[in-house]
Amino acid sequence: MSAPTLAVTEGEAAFDVPAAGKPCKTWYKVVGTLGTRRPLIALHGGPLPCLYLANLAHMTKKYGIPLVFYDQIGTGNSTHLPEKMGDEEFWNDSLFLDELDNLLLHLGVQDEYDLIGHSWGGMLSARQASRQPAGLKKLILWSAPANMKTWVDTQVYLRTQLPQEVLDTLIAHDEGRADPAAYEKAHYIYRATYTCRVEPIPQVIFDALASVGSDPTVVVSLYGEHAGLKYEGSMRDWSMVEDAHKISVPTLLINGRYDLAQDAVMQPYFANIPRVKWVQFAESSHMAHMEERERFMDVVGSFLTD
Repeated sequence: MSAPTLAVTEGEAAFDVPAAGKPCKTWYKVVGTLGTRRPLIALHGGPLPCLYLANLAHMTKKYGIPLVFYDQIGTGNSTHLPEKMGDEEFWNDSLFLDELDNLLLHLGVQDEYDLIGHSWGGMLSARQASRQPAGLKKLILWSAPANMKTWVDTQVYLRTQLPQEVLDTLIAHDEGRADPAAYEKAHYIYRATYTCRVEPIPQVIFDALASVGSDPTVVVSLYGEHAGLKYEGSMRDWSMVEDAHKISVPTLLINGRYDLAQDAVMQPYFANIPRVKWVQFAESSHMAHMEERERFMDVVGSFLTD
């Protein structure tokens, strides 16, 4: 007998952003049925479209947890605002937290929900939790920086651990003198080392990155042209270190041994959040849900249902 098909619902939530100068919307997908048990809201990294998180739906199959994916404003199927390129006053974490609150209200789950935030989405999730919303019950910070300085310092260091030929090619690309084919090969090695160690790297990751390549407005505005290697953009001074102690809900930290989010990147959360547990995935980098899928689903699902 085949397993029952999960209910899947897609929709759009109107998002009022006066400074945008035009109507905005947030595209979302619900896997499972809201109202059956407390839902899990997934905040994607990047900002990239949420499509690379799709296999989190295995938790819905195994644990019955309704799962909400959405594309943050400026990404994927949500409203794009290329005319706002470089507008640091517009692009900040408050905009994305307002969007999250708006979506929770639209779905009617604002009184009881859990959050899982990956990378950039974890930064947003931590900030949301520090505001102590009454409806948030559990929090998962997954490969998420606690402050930008440590994040950037770690990215710079990790590049130096690559084979010299690869590092030289990446540096040449930074300086505008790399052969495109050589750079493509070197960048693949970098991603296969620190982003996703599944071989070959799943196409869905490249599809998400391609979407950003076609409209880099949000990434460039938040991080600058050299994202991950310099302090630029509206997030250059971002930090949760001072506010992590305000996170009062049970919190699970996740990272991989080979992660872009090395232990030093996440340690301030562990040191300052009162009710916190940390699980590291020994064979993973930045995409543990793909690299160690079964264990990832069990760790997260058990935390949420305990």
